Amino acid sequence: MINDSLVDVGNVQIAVRDFGGDQAPLLLVHGAGGNLAHMTTLARALRLHHRVVTVDLRGHGRSADGPWSWDAALGDLAAVCVELELERPAVVGHSLGGMLAMLWAERHPESPGVVSLDGNPPPTDPSQLPGLDPDKAAAELERLTAAFDMMEAAAGQTVDATELADLVERQRMAARDMGANEKVWIEGFRRNLIHGKDGRTTFRPSFEATTQLRAMMNSLDLAPVYRAISCPALLVLATRLLPEQEPFADLYTAHRRFLLAQAQPVRHVLLEDASHAMVIEQPTQLASVITNFLTEHR
Repeated sequence: MINDSLVDVGNVQIAVRDFGGDQAPLLLVHGAGGNLAHMTTLARALRLHHRVVTVDLRGHGRSADGPWSWDAALGDLAAVCVELELERPAVVGHSLGGMLAMLWAERHPESPGVVSLDGNPPPTDPSQLPGLDPDKAAAELERLTAAFDMMEAAAGQTVDATELADLVERQRMAARDMGANEKVWIEGFRRNLIHGKDGRTTFRPSFEATTQLRAMMNSLDLAPVYRAISCPALLVLATRLLPEQEPFADLYTAHRRFLLAQAQPVRHVLLEDASHAMVIEQPTQLASVITNFLTEHR
């Protein structure tokens, strides 16, 4: 039976969804700007072999706001494990959640395994774009930074309640285009909305949280983390670009080479015909990859 609850971790409350089951525990963590609802289809596929617990990271979904740091987020996850009595859980995360999974592995050598689903910090330096002309690399990074600046500026926007119906319909169309579960997609969209008494609706995460997250990810170097991990760890990398990434095709192709070289200390696989939205695109295949990996190291 699925159970939703709030876990008090001190200065914030973390929203949790427990999919139940009496098999090995698995903590499933969403990416930046998402929430636990976005992981539902993958969670359902995984619960055949695991007790799956999903969370809203602080500042997302139904969890409270709080200052962002890697230590704070890892502390939130640890508190959830204690509260729900998840002993030695596997940790699987997408994007930002994947980075947290690898940091968890570094701190928890007793873990039965962690899996990062395309959890890669963005490129910030030409040295992270091997094979690309240095001048072109610098120019492409400048363009990418400008695109991320625009996304950051739009974070935490507020809209009139009268605009919501149109926004929801656009989300339904996006779900159909992606071949996603429409009900799950819309729940994820609505879960990141805060409805004010003034008839205005605000999107989460806030501008402040988005700025903190971006700075954290930009400064994260996973190379020493990979080298320090002693528990089983798997990095699943995308092989296809999202439409919004296609204008930066040369940059992302070069960055994938960097990521493959950086990930040498841990097991890594390229998921065939999958983009960064792999959790939505291929949940069944991902569940098989994750379960087989964790079973192999049980």
